[in-house]
Amino acid sequence: MIDITMKINEQMRVYKNKEEKKPKISNRQESHVFESDVTMNLHTGTHVDFPKHMIPDGKTSKDYEISQFVGRCYVKDATYLNHRLLKRDLQNINLAAYEFILFKTKNSALETFNPEFIYISEEAANYIATFNLKGVGIDGLGAEREQPGHPTHKILLSHDILIFEGLDLSEVDEGVYELVALPMRFDDVEASPVRAILR
Repeated sequence: MIDITMKINEQMRVYKNKEEKKPKISNRQESHVFESDVTMNLHTGTHVDFPKHMIPDGKTSKDYEISQFVGRCYVKDATYLNHRLLKRDLQNINLAAYEFILFKTKNSALETFNPEFIYISEEAANYIATFNLKGVGIDGLGAEREQPGHPTHKILLSHDILIFEGLDLSEVDEGVYELVALPMRFDDVEASPVRAILR
């Protein structure tokens, strides 16, 4: 098994270096008992976006069975890219054979946030949406940038294709895997941290 989840700590890499997205962890001790409290944005680190994130009446965490987060997966090595993922980068993959597609890019080698991270273009999202996928994932802290109105998110989520962001694919080779990316069992939210593995 390969753990593709970012480690959570107060110094972790976060989207746009926003201080409010960094986890706050406090510890306390009473006699021999230790306890910790965590305050964290649901979009920090490795997480899944549900449709409600971008679609006002979209589905939330409560609308999905656990089976939605497990399935046959293809990891595409796109470390050759310097800007964005396009339709042509996907056409040699039989997406109909998979339930998830994950993109390994130069993002996985980053130790700090890069505002010019590799992302999934609107064009690629439109192509992906023609397939019956459960989810799409990328190793960036966001799935898109420099696209007014967030079309990549809206296209995928409106087709009930969940978006997994903040994956750590640095130790993963291109190929076929089983993905297990389970969100925390929040009742009714637009995103959730996940523990994601490939096997």
